[in-house]
Amino acid sequence: MQSQKNFSSRIDYGLAFIIFLLFTASCIAIYSAQTTGQYAENFVVKQIFWYIVGCGIVFGVITLDSDQLKKLSWYTYGFGIFLLLLIIVAPSSIAPVRNGAKSWFVLPGLGSLQPSEVVKVFIVLALATVISNHHAKHRIKTIKTDIWLLAKLCMVTMVPLLLVMQQPDLGTSLVFIAILLGMIFISGVSWKILMPIFSGGIVLISVIFYFIIWHPDIIQKYLGVKQYQFGRIYSWIDPYNYQSSTGFQLTRSLLAIGSGETGGKGFGHREVYLPESHSDFIFSVIGEEFGFVGSSIVISLLFLLIYHITKIGMDSKNNYYTYICVGIISMITFHVFQNIGMTIGVLPITGIPLPFISYGGSSLMGNFLAVGLIFSIRYHYKKYMFSTDS
Repeated sequence: MQSQKNFSSRIDYGLAFIIFLLFTASCIAIYSAQTTGQYAENFVVKQIFWYIVGCGIVFGVITLDSDQLKKLSWYTYGFGIFLLLLIIVAPSSIAPVRNGAKSWFVLPGLGSLQPSEVVKVFIVLALATVISNHHAKHRIKTIKTDIWLLAKLCMVTMVPLLLVMQQPDLGTSLVFIAILLGMIFISGVSWKILMPIFSGGIVLISVIFYFIIWHPDIIQKYLGVKQYQFGRIYSWIDPYNYQSSTGFQLTRSLLAIGSGETGGKGFGHREVYLPESHSDFIFSVIGEEFGFVGSSIVISLLFLLIYHITKIGMDSKNNYYTYICVGIISMITFHVFQNIGMTIGVLPITGIPLPFISYGGSSLMGNFLAVGLIFSIRYHYKKYMFSTDS
């Protein structure tokens, strides 16, 4: 009885309540989306099932302390690499090609599972372990040790990144890069090294974007990019000129969100048909039915989640925990900005779901694995919060 009481007293109920509010918003939005969707499935029931599975993941992770997480980090990383390799060589009966990408396993009774969603969290653990072990070994920082740390972080990320690009899955690749950048910022690598690298990266991206717009033939010739892959960029820049093809989803999304105005049309009063509105474009449903007010509430909940994780990372006395928090913040923040940005035309469309809101079992498992680590940090942090240790 005493151990049960001790366990319950160390649960982060604030974080649990935020997740519950996101769950409620998700079910409401998905219920409305599926009434006018192109599928005849009950996605709300499936979403509830995956939320229950997610809660099981949290309870499986919560008791793991930092030493255990460090020991497991390379096993989970290796397992993630194995899954990404397996999906490349697996036959189409197990891993079919969908929308030009081979990113999912089809499991009887469970549906489709996307390994890269959990690999994101495995990368966070691996990078946190690299940074922690590096600083434990090199207590005196030099330019040489910083370059070596930067090289290790890039190498750990590049292996799964290249495998995901083989699928190909641009959206998930960008998430990996966002996690890497967040971890580099917190790693303590000198800005004397980072500034030239980031400046060069910005210049390179600008040059590539220039050639995509004005000289696509050069990009096709030297980078091997196919003509159809330019469609998303062109339809993002001028969606109404491509609304019968690659710009269809964006123009419909803009119409849905714009027509919602301030207060929305009301629950269940959707008028704009939008494919995949229960998953990647769930924010468009929220914008149409609940308007600016409802959209702002959902965005506030997501940033409340990010703030809560940030506070836990800042309060923790364990640097390893802080690194994990930064990685998860980078992952969730990029998801939020990219998903909402693509629905309102600020960013190009990629297949990135809105965390805890969009329908998707793989996405929810990855997100719950991430917050499971946060629950674990808070669980063990509370145990020592009154300790006099430095």
